[in-house]
Amino acid sequence: MDFSLMNRVFPFFVEAALVTLELTVLALVLGLAAAALAAAARMSRSAILRAVGTVYVSLFRGTPCLIQLFVFYFGGPQIGINLEPFTAGVIGLGLNIGAYMAESIRGAVMAVDRGQTEAARTIGFSRLQTLRKVVLPQAARLMIRPLGVNTVALLKGSALVSTISVVELTYTAQRFIGSTYKPFEIFGVAALLYMIMVYAIARIVDMLDKRFAII
Repeated sequence: MDFSLMNRVFPFFVEAALVTLELTVLALVLGLAAAALAAAARMSRSAILRAVGTVYVSLFRGTPCLIQLFVFYFGGPQIGINLEPFTAGVIGLGLNIGAYMAESIRGAVMAVDRGQTEAARTIGFSRLQTLRKVVLPQAARLMIRPLGVNTVALLKGSALVSTISVVELTYTAQRFIGSTYKPFEIFGVAALLYMIMVYAIARIVDMLDKRFAII
């Protein structure tokens, strides 16, 4: 094993890992926003909103994320939408993970005892007040682990954006392999950095879980 090579390329890989983190964070923010809207739509009294939410979740969960990235990046110009590779990556990954997170949020909200909702409405809380003061605080505790799992999946799935030329960790590894012909060492460094990032996310999820457990 060529440790000197691994040491030389490590700084470049750290820079690429920061791009991966930036991509993941932005996609996560978009995904959470899309998930909240989709979950609300699927629990709405409006049949139209429920249908819209269902179509979104079914579409993005039922098709490969790679195809979705290709549609946003390569298909966009056909309808006059030209996206930079990074932007297309954020949108594609964000909307994809949002579909999965929507089900996690909806499941957590529906898991809250319906009797508490009815009790809150009985004492005069509006539907919005009941959701904000009674349902969401309890549902938040149930959401943490599933959303943490989705965040890890998002981080690892971000490697797919290398196919649309986003210079992140996997793309950087592929470029170095082309010049060094040492895939074991190069992918070893990339795998180490992915593991560090996944470990950091897992620790954050643990801290949030403990924090909500005592609230």
